[in-house]
Amino acid sequence: MSKIRFGLIGSGWRAEFYIRIAKAIPEKFELTGVVIRNREKGEEFARKFGVNVVQSLDGLLKSQPDYVVLSVKRGFVTDYLIDLFKRGIPVLCETPPGETIEALEELWEQSNKYNAKVQIAEQYFVQPLYAAWLKVIQDGKLGEVSNMNLSSLHGYHGVSIIRKFLNAGYENCIIRGKRFSFRVTETYGREGMDFDGKIFSCTRDRLTLEFENGKVAFFDFSDPAQYHSFIRTRQLTVQGVRGEIDDLTVRYLTPSNVPVTQELNRIDLGKYNNQEWAHYGIMLGEEFVYRNPFANARLNDDEIAVSTCLERMGAYLATGTEFYSLKEALQDTYISLMMDAALKSPHQEVKTTTRVWAH
Repeated sequence: MSKIRFGLIGSGWRAEFYIRIAKAIPEKFELTGVVIRNREKGEEFARKFGVNVVQSLDGLLKSQPDYVVLSVKRGFVTDYLIDLFKRGIPVLCETPPGETIEALEELWEQSNKYNAKVQIAEQYFVQPLYAAWLKVIQDGKLGEVSNMNLSSLHGYHGVSIIRKFLNAGYENCIIRGKRFSFRVTETYGREGMDFDGKIFSCTRDRLTLEFENGKVAFFDFSDPAQYHSFIRTRQLTVQGVRGEIDDLTVRYLTPSNVPVTQELNRIDLGKYNNQEWAHYGIMLGEEFVYRNPFANARLNDDEIAVSTCLERMGAYLATGTEFYSLKEALQDTYISLMMDAALKSPHQEVKTTTRVWAH
């Protein structure tokens, strides 16, 4: 595949990922420009990151990107997307596409009306560890998967992993849950480690999602400690009829029903005496269940995943093969909104219904 040239709308913390990726892998990606409407802010941004900044979408299109990455605040996404649809501009949307069910349905209608070329940059299922877990499941080591516990990702991100790991498709589910609040000591934030010993109140959402086919997900998320803490970590358990994933441990039966226990082993270059610096892959026994497609690039796990989305967007435009469609994103966001509704009515059943995009 030739070099992918993309434009960027947005200037927040998340948008900076795309700038770092373009600089880290210049042989694969080229950032043609960034849209920032405020001229003074744009000039400062251009100096800070060394990128081309323009004040309008028309200005960005003059650089002839293959597609545009939309990375703006959630409340502004729908209007931006519809404008891009109308213009016939292919778009990789970083943020979930709406804040209400009505907005999601409107977006689906508009995407069909304009035959939009759009994919969503939902990155977690292509992060190294999640991709390795998914490969173990898809290889059939666990047999038919029946239930899982996820304690690592919030909202629509968590729903995306649940639906993929359980192979739940667009089935409806019954949701029950409750929000709790506990005190925890601050240890880490986006600026780095924190040694002040400050204690804050942290919510913890516990929900159960029962799908029509009998599969069940137990969702557990602490905000904000789950993402930024050295004393709160992620946990994942997936159980199937012939085995289970228990975080980094995989237990399964051989074809002759001999029980096997193996650990997922992360391979990173650049540790100790090695001169490189990059993630290489994840092994289970003698088998790689994940290989970094950007070998030797100095990227963290989330940057690897976002790079994968950028690359797959290019492949989507070339072949039509979707990797995370608007339809998938709408379903995950819809279930996430219903989870929020369940949290507002503790322990009461909230039932999802089949939406227009799932027909």
